[in-house]
Amino acid sequence: MRFDDFRRSDNIDDRRDQEGGGGGGGGFGFPMGGGGLGIGTIVVLGIVGWALGIDPRLLISGAEMITETTQHHQADSRSGKQGAPTDEMGSMISGVLGEIDDRWTEIFKANGQTYVGPKIVLFRGRTNGGRCGMAQAAMGPFYCPPDKQIFIDTSFFKQVETRFRGCSGSACQFTAAYIIAHEAGHHVQNLLGILPKVTRAQEAAGSRAEANALQVRVELQADCLSGVWVNREKKKRPNFIEDGDIDAALTTAAAIGDDTLQRRAGREVVPDSFTHGSAEQRKRWFMTGYQQGTVQACNTFGAERL
Repeated sequence: MRFDDFRRSDNIDDRRDQEGGGGGGGGFGFPMGGGGLGIGTIVVLGIVGWALGIDPRLLISGAEMITETTQHHQADSRSGKQGAPTDEMGSMISGVLGEIDDRWTEIFKANGQTYVGPKIVLFRGRTNGGRCGMAQAAMGPFYCPPDKQIFIDTSFFKQVETRFRGCSGSACQFTAAYIIAHEAGHHVQNLLGILPKVTRAQEAAGSRAEANALQVRVELQADCLSGVWVNREKKKRPNFIEDGDIDAALTTAAAIGDDTLQRRAGREVVPDSFTHGSAEQRKRWFMTGYQQGTVQACNTFGAERL
């Protein structure tokens, strides 16, 4: 991926150098009520299986056991250096966010709407996740709807490269851009009122399987919306994608399919327990967004076949 000419966003809260922000300590916390984040116990996990290779449901169960005392014991800093970072990783993330904001601003404006982008919080190890509880490296990147923030431990991108070996060099940078664009897709869903509607529908669902099925549609739509950004960015900068970039993103998408994660954990593949979609579904919906480049193409809630 070529990102030298990307517009750098200043909407970055860089906490990577904060004292006490390193790793260590067990457990992580989620809001289990209040805070307006009924969907958060699943959305906040985001791409957690990449780092741990286990069923996200096990992490949800573990999250329910975290006590308030544990949370207060961990890092409580709320802000770090503001503005575009100057190191290579931070600059890349800032550039991707700037381009994501610009393309979605164009899309929203064409539909008579106003787009205000999310803030990205960069950290190492753990940090205060605002109304979404404590953010920790093991959780992977995630979007916090009530605060409209994306949390990223930047070491995660190296883990993707070394754990799945689905990319190398600039292709890994594009994979990182795909991940950020996926989380930004959740922000788009939030702005469009999709996440609140799904939250209400999940609360009214008659079973965990029904709630999970709704969550799968949320995640696949975010994959599709990330593809929409790539489509629009390619039209703006035809040479920003290099050979192997799309294949690397698809490899990563396959690696985080629920069926793949369950097999890696030595568990039986149970579709009713899926929360993000299968490997095939994740790849297909990303490609749908990439090939068609419209929000309308990403209507997973109206699709008969996921």
